[in-house]
Amino acid sequence: MEKQITSPKRADALDALRGLAILLMILSGSIPFAGALPGWMYHAQVPPPDHVFNPGVPGITWVDLVFPFFLFAMGVAFPFALSKKLDAGIPKWKISLQVLQRGLLLAGFAIYIQHFKPYALNSSPAWSDWVLGLVGFLLLFMMLVRLPKTVSKNLQYVLKSAGLLISVAILWQLEYSNGSGFSLNRSDIIILVLANVAVGGSIIWLFTRNNLLLRLGILAFLLALRVTHNIDDSWTAWLWNATPFPWLYKLYYMQYLFIVIPGTVIGDMIFSWMNSKDDKSIMRESSQRMISLFALSLGFILLNLICLYSRLLVLNFILNIVFMLFGYVLTKDNTSGLGKLYRTIFNWGSFWLLLGLFFESFEGGIKKDPSNITYYLTTTGLACYSYIALSIIIEFFRKKKSLQLLIDNGQNPMIAYIGGSNVV
Repeated sequence: MEKQITSPKRADALDALRGLAILLMILSGSIPFAGALPGWMYHAQVPPPDHVFNPGVPGITWVDLVFPFFLFAMGVAFPFALSKKLDAGIPKWKISLQVLQRGLLLAGFAIYIQHFKPYALNSSPAWSDWVLGLVGFLLLFMMLVRLPKTVSKNLQYVLKSAGLLISVAILWQLEYSNGSGFSLNRSDIIILVLANVAVGGSIIWLFTRNNLLLRLGILAFLLALRVTHNIDDSWTAWLWNATPFPWLYKLYYMQYLFIVIPGTVIGDMIFSWMNSKDDKSIMRESSQRMISLFALSLGFILLNLICLYSRLLVLNFILNIVFMLFGYVLTKDNTSGLGKLYRTIFNWGSFWLLLGLFFESFEGGIKKDPSNITYYLTTTGLACYSYIALSIIIEFFRKKKSLQLLIDNGQNPMIAYIGGSNVV
């Protein structure tokens, strides 16, 4: 049976993946502790019933996929955002400055939101702490919201300036439960990591746009740093720990480029497909084959979550090989542009996943915290499969409305993120 549809040629699946990561992040932060739920509902290194951090516990849960999925989606988006600037004739040095400015804004955002989080204000927040968290959320709207063009520029300037001045006044006089006040060292670590890899990943893509080998080669040098950074008196140890601004930058954060840079590779492919001249209106693929690929993509995620959490490593490796062979058979005869895109993403996902599984025994097994090589590579592969599954729903079966909530959240990720900590 053949299914004939008109391809929408949009990046809705990317927004959906980003939105899924954000909503799952909010959900994971809202789950009660005290052993209320089974261990796979929490970070693997913070198991119930006591939820005491134990870096010696290997394994991952669905909670541990949230951050790498968001990082992967961010990497995929770089070719879309930066290609427009390059095509407009903006010099690379000027784009680099814009990237750096955006990174500093993200870092400022990380510092701002951490100061207004109720649980940062007080380990046992009072009603006044919750109100202050809401105030901080509303002030962000005043500073960052895009108002309709019908609103005068003077009024927009007044609102943004008022939001900024009020925020500075509040931060100036804030006092936390430990007696401290405003500090640059108090920041949201997730957003700070995003700021660092957003700058690093963007600039790397910018100067390796047409040189995939060089881009992947940078990962090889990063791997060498990662493996040798704890050797005493080595220059790599010095480089690893060197930072002019510890509150802003650490080379440690750049490890997450192991997720972001593969994301840029997939982003190049998606961007190329969206701008291709052939297969612009008609896409033909077997519906049964696409349903099977969708189920297989989800199967990879479930398989690795279950087996890596339960430490069934040999079984996991064997079944992954079987799944990959099945996926090869499913995708090898794809003829449409979209079908060929799925085949390429599937192959890259299989490569990163398999490479990650070969690193599994290194550094005591897969862990999110402290994160290690197998974690970066394995979750990158699973993110590739997740994108395929979402894209099949949106771009093949044209069921965009069923995932509209994810898409909308993916288009406003920072607001959704702070909404989880300050509003929900």
